Amino acid sequence: MEIRTLRYFLEIAREENMTRAGYALHVSQSSLSKQMKELEAELGKKLFRRGRASISLTDEGMLLRKRAEDILSMVDKTIDEFQSLDDITGGEIRIGCAESYQIKYLAQCIRDLKTRCPLVRYHLLSGTTEQVTERLDKGLLDFAVIVEPPELSKYNYLEVPEADRWGVVMRTDSPLAEKEKIQVDDLIGLDLLTSQQAMEVDIPRWCGEKADMLNLSGTVNLFYNGSIFVKEGIGYLLIFEHLVETGIERDLCFRPLDPPLETKMYVIWKKFQVFTPIAELLLQQFKQNLGTTGTVD
Repeated sequence: MEIRTLRYFLEIAREENMTRAGYALHVSQSSLSKQMKELEAELGKKLFRRGRASISLTDEGMLLRKRAEDILSMVDKTIDEFQSLDDITGGEIRIGCAESYQIKYLAQCIRDLKTRCPLVRYHLLSGTTEQVTERLDKGLLDFAVIVEPPELSKYNYLEVPEADRWGVVMRTDSPLAEKEKIQVDDLIGLDLLTSQQAMEVDIPRWCGEKADMLNLSGTVNLFYNGSIFVKEGIGYLLIFEHLVETGIERDLCFRPLDPPLETKMYVIWKKFQVFTPIAELLLQQFKQNLGTTGTVD
């Protein structure tokens, strides 16, 4: 299985049409078709459902698409790393991030690094802790910024100085908006939205045994989208402060939880990780800006 063949396969999957894919790749349709048939023969599985006007992926094709995307991301990252070995004015850095106002510290580190290395390019991938650490483990990311205590057997980390404060985003005309702070009993019987990670980790830490009394009516992994649901009258959003715009003009307001619930943020990387020169410079910038609270081999 060749890297070039996987690139061809992904282009066909994106275009859902052999002719358009061939045009984008500057490869003849007959050559593409031949290589895809050889790929199917090599894997022993049918990858495409061929219709008159379009092509769709079989279940096996969908699996190969996911694997091919990971493989090619690793290939591209490796090429970038070697190209940047002799060029410390720039290079590629890939970082997985949780949604948090404390990402401002990451932005400040990137800003300061760019003053020394103006050609640096950074790629941010937003996701849950599970999603970004999976990609970090595969070598697809240089760093991850997470909102759970890191697994010390696998990762080194630096602690971000501040913490995120939890609260509830609601419509300004909600009865709860009259309260200055929200207690767990206020939420019982209401439709609640939050991330799956928050409902499994953070909220039980706050309300203890009463967690089972809360009604999680939906989960979101992008809090802005959740705020739109709240604005349309679909429940209440449990969220970090500052992640969505509130105010009378937005018809939304934020009320903190009582007792207070806070979550720390951590910059992590794999133990014994070999960094590219530009990623090593970013690590030094992290240490300079964030301090040394954490574990660093």
